[in-house]
Amino acid sequence: MTNHRITLSFEIKEAPLLLREAIKQYGISKKALTSIKYEGGKILVNGEEKTVRHTLKNGDIVTIIFPDEKKSEGLIPQKGDFPILFEDDHLLIFSKEAGLSTIPSREHPRGTVANFVAGYFAESGISSTVHIVTRLDKDTSGVICVAKHRHAHHLLSEMQKAGTISRDYEAIVHGFIKEDAFTIDAPIGRKDGSIIERFISPEGKHAKTSVQVLNRFHLEGEELTHVRLRLHTGRTHQIRVHMMSIGHPLIGDDLYGGSLKFIQRQALHARELKLIHPFSGESLIITSPFPQDMKNIIPSKTTK
Repeated sequence: MTNHRITLSFEIKEAPLLLREAIKQYGISKKALTSIKYEGGKILVNGEEKTVRHTLKNGDIVTIIFPDEKKSEGLIPQKGDFPILFEDDHLLIFSKEAGLSTIPSREHPRGTVANFVAGYFAESGISSTVHIVTRLDKDTSGVICVAKHRHAHHLLSEMQKAGTISRDYEAIVHGFIKEDAFTIDAPIGRKDGSIIERFISPEGKHAKTSVQVLNRFHLEGEELTHVRLRLHTGRTHQIRVHMMSIGHPLIGDDLYGGSLKFIQRQALHARELKLIHPFSGESLIITSPFPQDMKNIIPSKTTK
């Protein structure tokens, strides 16, 4: 991939229309428009630069050239290996292994997803900062979506708020869950005195998770359940807290009552991401391969 500018083109079909209104209809935020105007971007109509007060006619082709983005200061680009599941000019979707933090901290400025993506962007000639759309806990494996530019990030964030991005997870929990399918709708808040731990709290933020049982099985005499979960909201530790709250903590999740007997991290994998591509309109279903440490625990017939 060579160094390139991000461009967006569309044809006007319902004129007359001010260029300003056409730009708004295509979801370009005021912040993005300001950066286009003052940071080196361009707005063209039929190949000629125009102001937002220009009146458009049917058949006009509007092309927006976004300015190069400034790299995140302090983010150290690193070479890293991550299996890419989907990539185009707007999105980078890949699989994260367990044990890898999504973003760096003051104590750990290197070795995170953001560092590796920044390194990949630099190597590929992509002039962008790192826009992570779907974050995962350090010890959760699975699919992560990154936007390659500010406008894609804005559109995907709006889609997340509207609930049109679907995220499915798989987990292994303690005990046999009696119901085959149900929903947990319980608010989650931060526990007093802890910067990490969350709990069910009436004062917390709305949180909703759908649960479907895939299999119930015994391992070394213990009852375990393999479940598929769908997030309807995106609270910190949502699945872990919700499953703990109904008496079925994730195995390996010692923060929320799980045992480390079978696995040394919470047995949680972001299995599938579904969304409508914000530019092409294509329906994307991206699946991350099931991790070996969880595969070793679940009977093979359940890990298709």
